[in-house]
Amino acid sequence: MTDSDVAFASIEEIGKLFRKRKLSPVELTKMMLARIERLNPKLNAFITVTAEVALAQAKKAEAELFAPRGRKGHRDRGPLHGIPISLKDNICTKDVRTTAGSKILKDFVPQHDAQVVAQLKEAGAILLGKTNLHEFAYGVTTNNPHFGPTRNPWDLSRIPGGSSGGSAAAVAAGLCYGSVGTDTGGSIRIPAALCGIVGLKPNYRRVSADGVVPLSKQLDHVGPLARSAADAGLILRAITRGNYVHGTGIKAPIPFDFRGANEIRQKPPRPLNIGIPQDYFWDRIDPEVREIQWQAVQAARRHGVVLHEFPSPAIQSWTEPSTHIALADATAFHQQSGWFPARAADYGEDVRTRLQMGLEVRATDYLRALEQRQLAWLHLFGQTPQPCGLLQALAVPANPIAAPLISEEHVTIAGKNEPVRAALLRLQRPANFAEVPAISVPCGFTAAGLPVGLQLLGMCWTEKTLLRIAHAFEEAHPFRRPSLGTL
Repeated sequence: MTDSDVAFASIEEIGKLFRKRKLSPVELTKMMLARIERLNPKLNAFITVTAEVALAQAKKAEAELFAPRGRKGHRDRGPLHGIPISLKDNICTKDVRTTAGSKILKDFVPQHDAQVVAQLKEAGAILLGKTNLHEFAYGVTTNNPHFGPTRNPWDLSRIPGGSSGGSAAAVAAGLCYGSVGTDTGGSIRIPAALCGIVGLKPNYRRVSADGVVPLSKQLDHVGPLARSAADAGLILRAITRGNYVHGTGIKAPIPFDFRGANEIRQKPPRPLNIGIPQDYFWDRIDPEVREIQWQAVQAARRHGVVLHEFPSPAIQSWTEPSTHIALADATAFHQQSGWFPARAADYGEDVRTRLQMGLEVRATDYLRALEQRQLAWLHLFGQTPQPCGLLQALAVPANPIAAPLISEEHVTIAGKNEPVRAALLRLQRPANFAEVPAISVPCGFTAAGLPVGLQLLGMCWTEKTLLRIAHAFEEAHPFRRPSLGTL
């Protein structure tokens, strides 16, 4: 394998090379750090590169994996042992700067790891660095006014999406084998779709958000970005706290017990029934993007998928309550932290404006939004025709447009001009509001060579089913490497 082949290999492929001693964690880490040094100046995917930390972790992983089996010192921590990854820079890392993409936290060095970081360390993962994001995760472009914009590996003049844009760009460009991001209204799935990778938003409370700089505690999710469904599943397994629902002490109805690619390669025992909610999700999409997504859905019939189309009127009313929750939660956190309005001038204009808007949300509207949210998942799946009880997932577009130019603030879709932010959030927010798991998976490319994504939404606690369906789509649309020769 060439260095490029190694850089784009799967987590399981790298693990096999380690255990056959054909590749060492130290060799791999040095190679990935060299790629970051060469490619990051153009992509701006990383805010902080943790070379010393990564090499120290790699040496430890190598010592544990390469010690003779059965002898003192040997330890195999599982699929992520020795695997270089990245973290979105709003996830706290002990003794490593965590900026949240902001001027306010530009010199903040946490004293403790976030819960997910502690779990990744226990799994033996190697931290290459902290990735760029939209300031305080409060946007969808990763056009950061303090650290500069992250650029899409498929076209450097375009956004990677956000807010986990640095993570998506790094994964797509082969600068790490996966990343952990956050998703409040699509911030994992939007950049995954625009960069041509897989982005998984787990069920609400499946993964701990302790130690993550919050945007909205009611809507925040922590999850993986990777180049395949299998890799996403392995990362999710590492950051999932057993079979407990985080923050409740209650055991989850369905534990997430994912063992690897073989689980999702197996054909399901019965046909997969997928719902196609119309109206809200499919009405206002760029024609070229819509055709690619629609053809991908129809092609799934060849893999034994049964499609059920139905109207989705209830979702139309979710935009306002979802917005009320996000605005109020974000402003409350920044007020409690003493940053807003005291340091209003230190925020980028777009984030400052939205924090100001949060002051105007009435308590009655916020409480009503929380009430609506409690049964949202029933409305999401409850509009389905019979046999609605058999549906394993819903399939909808992940992005209504291909990646816009970094300078674009508005786009025109089906004759209607709207802000880029609103356009990219519209299809993603329902899954956060309803608390259900959702995954974005690549499904094709535009004539200009820009990635297009399809989104799958599942019933509560059905991440493994979503991974299996996503894998079926991957077989028709496997990951493609962006051309990095011009970087």
